[in-house]
Amino acid sequence: MSGHSKWATTKHKKAVIDARRAKSFAKLIKNIEVAAKIGGADLSGNPTLADAVQKAKKTSVPNDNIDRAIKRGAGLTGDAVDYQTIMYEGYGAGGVALLIECLTDNKNRAAAEVRTGMTRNGGTMADPGSVAYNFHRKGVIAITKTDSLTEDDILMAVLDAGAEEVVDQGGGFEVITEPSQLMAARAALQEAGIEYDSAEAEFVAGVQIEADAETARKVFKLVDALDDLDDVQNVYTNIALSAEVRAELDADDE
Repeated sequence: MSGHSKWATTKHKKAVIDARRAKSFAKLIKNIEVAAKIGGADLSGNPTLADAVQKAKKTSVPNDNIDRAIKRGAGLTGDAVDYQTIMYEGYGAGGVALLIECLTDNKNRAAAEVRTGMTRNGGTMADPGSVAYNFHRKGVIAITKTDSLTEDDILMAVLDAGAEEVVDQGGGFEVITEPSQLMAARAALQEAGIEYDSAEAEFVAGVQIEADAETARKVFKLVDALDDLDDVQNVYTNIALSAEVRAELDADDE
């Protein structure tokens, strides 16, 4: 699997999705506010905002909340939106690297909560740069698998749009691009009639660590704990899972 562990944790997280819905809403709203602040309130001229809104709607965030977030972020309500992006680095079980992306209005609170979350769940903090060097900013488009959609279908659609590769992640496919080619690849999928779940700039690991099921369980427990923190927007890892390990983890949830 690739360096941000989304597909491997998707099924694992379904069991607790209801308990996290409020926090999920808050993070999606925060993304909308930041996108509107940077690129304005017009969805047609702000693809980052359009994707943030699409993601929020797919997660059933109410339209009123979305509209208020757009206006607040764009400065149309008089409220100030002032978030900082901060990256923390660490290690989980088996030496798996973690890159923790925070979006916060209180740096001290974010730092304290991340440290506590790491310590209580078997992780260790790392010095700045010791993990980040292995992660590179990429455009990542997530697509759910269907019986009628093949990897070749996706590759044919995005090949001329600058896509670097299409990766089979077990539960779905990921199209990897340079960040500058993300919009072109997304448009190519739309033109081909292929639906996607998300299209975002993310951090993808260059060198990955293959983990057994027990190590993966420990890493995902840590990722879940960090993901529960209000200031944490994304947790990226360099964990790699074989098909056998994926199957064993899937069996945990049955």
